[in-house]
Amino acid sequence: MAAAQLPVPVPERPRMTAFDLDDTLAPSKAPLPDQVRDALLRLLAVSEVCVISGGQIGQFRKQVVERLGELPPNLAARLHLMPTCGTQYWRLTAEGLNCVYSEELTQDEKTRAIAAVEEESKRLGHWAAQTWGAAIEDRGSQITYSALGQEAPLDAKKAWDPTGEKKNSIRAAVQERVPDLEVRSGGSTSVDITRRGIDKAYGMRRLADLTKITFEDTLFIGDRLDPDGNDYPVKALGVPTHAVEGWEDTVKQIDRIVAAFSSS
Repeated sequence: MAAAQLPVPVPERPRMTAFDLDDTLAPSKAPLPDQVRDALLRLLAVSEVCVISGGQIGQFRKQVVERLGELPPNLAARLHLMPTCGTQYWRLTAEGLNCVYSEELTQDEKTRAIAAVEEESKRLGHWAAQTWGAAIEDRGSQITYSALGQEAPLDAKKAWDPTGEKKNSIRAAVQERVPDLEVRSGGSTSVDITRRGIDKAYGMRRLADLTKITFEDTLFIGDRLDPDGNDYPVKALGVPTHAVEGWEDTVKQIDRIVAAFSSS
């Protein structure tokens, strides 16, 4: 029997504060709410900030970068963007967004992943006949299956699988089909497939290596820290974490961090 995981001390004034995106900083696929945008701007004044999520860089641009507006160079230098579950790393420079690395899937890996997720979804009876946009998207370093399509409205996504049972059954079936790849539950209706061993934990390790900021000085905030969630690898890695239930909860946590810096 495995030993219980000991609680990891949460830094009061983290040098790096990392966030999931959908349902942590914003509703799924939606731009940052005004309150989150303002809170992140306050946080960037005192801490490095990373956003790591299953979405592609285009979503990051629309949901985060455009909402933050034109940042002063000192704040832009503190912003770290890790799309597709950390398989990519982007920085914001005076010239725009710059890709530092991207762990691309091979064509064979993509072909097998796409076939497995479509065939297993149909076998389980979860393949939707009508969707809002494409159900399967090739994001280069990640294949993402969104059961209702990439542009599905939030209400429909919440109603499709409120317990997570459908999504988790697809994830497990696809993982059996492609054991050499990593298959994780993503957002409310999505499953993400990357190279084996490359997930949000990989992204956080690379972030620590590149920034020289230790896990002890890092705080990760996310809504899917449960064992089936795509935030869980960060917790299992030993990074201090804080679970939230929506962007309103996240704003409260950011305010606590900023207040701690103000009182130091």
